[in-house]
Amino acid sequence: MHELIARRLAEGQAFRVKVIPKSPRTEVAGELADGTVKIRVAAAPERGKANAALCAFLERETGLRAEVLSGQTSPLKLVRLS
Repeated sequence: MHELIARRLAEGQAFRVKVIPKSPRTEVAGELADGTVKIRVAAAPERGKANAALCAFLERETGLRAEVLSGQTSPLKLVRLS
């Protein structure tokens, strides 16, 4: 599990994510100044594909179920792992 995701999980079940769609690969790309985790996803931002790719990536990384709580059509999202 990536260190930033592990740290966010230790702080609580929900955390902020900035998604960068249409990237060459899906990966954690760092952290913004406000603590938001930046994640690149290979999927395009159309018909929920980027959200699905984000959730699938987080589920593979953590072994927990991922859900976008808010920001379905925005690059800034609130994600919960349970």
